[in-house]
Formats: sequence, structure tokens, C-alpha cells
Amino acid sequence: MDTKSLKRGNCYSQEIKDKKTYSVLEITDILQISKSKAYELCKQPDFKVVRLGRTIRISKVSFDNWLDNLL
Repeated sequence: MDTKSLKRGNCYSQEIKDKKTYSVLEITDILQISKSKAYELCKQPDFKVVRLGRTIRISKVSFDNWLDNLL
């Protein structure tokens, strides 16, 4: 997350709600984990992952469902 996004407050929250996917870096920020651990999570069958070349995007719905089941 960049500081401009944090300063916008509600705008940033709305951007998150409108997203269809998360990047690996966003997962690291959300869960406060290392990048290597986030990549390990991407290999789990619970996550729907899209690979675009070297870029990985994780389905927001599958990630949010996984997280909700942990809580």
C-alpha cells in the first residue's frame, strides 16, 4: 500500500471492495506475512489463481472465503 492510498481513507476501502483479484504483495499486506509464505499460499487448492506471465493474481472471492473460514 502506498501512503497516498492510505490518506484517501474511504476511497481506498472502496477500491478494495471493487477489486476482483489481489496481487501477492496485497496478500502479504493483508496477512502481514512474507512474500515467500504468500507464494506458498497461492499453491493451495483453496485459491483460484490466475497467472499472466510471471504475474500472479489471486481471486478476491476465493481469498476472502478462505480467510472467513479461518476466523
